[in-house]
Amino acid sequence: MNKSDLAWGSSAKDPDGKEMSPCLVSMGALLYYCTLLCVGLPVNVLTAAVLSHLAARTQKSSYCYLLALTASDILTQVFVVFAGFIVQAAILAREVPGAFAHAINILQFAANHASIWGTVLLTVDRYVALCHPLQYRAVSFPERTRKVIGATFAVSLATGVPFCWWLDVWHDVYPPSTMDKVLKWLRCSIIYFIPCTVFLLTNSVTICMLKRSGDASRRLSRTTAILLAITTVFIVLRAPRTFVMIYHLCVASVSQDWRVHLALDVANMVAMLHTSINFFLYCFVSKTFRRTVREVSVSYRFQCTQAARKDTMLELALKPLGVWAGTSA
Repeated sequence: MNKSDLAWGSSAKDPDGKEMSPCLVSMGALLYYCTLLCVGLPVNVLTAAVLSHLAARTQKSSYCYLLALTASDILTQVFVVFAGFIVQAAILAREVPGAFAHAINILQFAANHASIWGTVLLTVDRYVALCHPLQYRAVSFPERTRKVIGATFAVSLATGVPFCWWLDVWHDVYPPSTMDKVLKWLRCSIIYFIPCTVFLLTNSVTICMLKRSGDASRRLSRTTAILLAITTVFIVLRAPRTFVMIYHLCVASVSQDWRVHLALDVANMVAMLHTSINFFLYCFVSKTFRRTVREVSVSYRFQCTQAARKDTMLELALKPLGVWAGTSA
């Protein structure tokens, strides 16, 4: 997903003089993405603070993977929502230098891939923990977890490089080239088909194992509740954009059919919602997360109060005595 996934303004003409489909949601989309950024960025920063606290206290790999997922969501909001949809598409109308646009493209795709594959890491980690607990104790420790997360971010950056040549779907008025077809199918596979296959397989096996374990299922179901919520929301919110992209590639061009144009606009909005709702999922599912949110919030307010008191005392200490007595110094 990059800056060119959303068109702004009125209709235009393609190189052959045909009328291109108009953007039907331009100002509404801008307002939506600004709201999404203003809400999503603060709650993701708070989520990162809470998960950092939990990871340091418990040394559990699952919290480290959730923290990596939150960090990638923040990067996605910065590079895709802010730099792509708001700045490049809306404010600059995509009139940016080619080298800068290519660099932003790579960062946008890399951040998006890191967000998606961070969810895959968490899924695999929970699968191994619940279905192969003995092996999990042997392979899961903080140092290895950090290495796996670092490798995932590096691979995400590497997989973003080929999309430097991503064709702008809003100007795709000619039949797609072989390169364009390869990139679009690769994109759909990386962000949806492969992750969803992993989610469905691992979650199905995990749920079957929990059902067979009888009483243990009640104890372990809370452990997997966050994971099941995240993966379910991912599958639902990412599906529209993936299938609209395939329809654009195989059936009708976005630039010539306003219905496909509108569908892709709305699908982009729905897909980006995924980067802002994890905090609310965690709060809804986990008592531990809610309790830690309160602890972090109280601690932050206490630190701010203490800093304000120190500033006040310092200001009083620096004022001349004569000022307080009402006389000139």
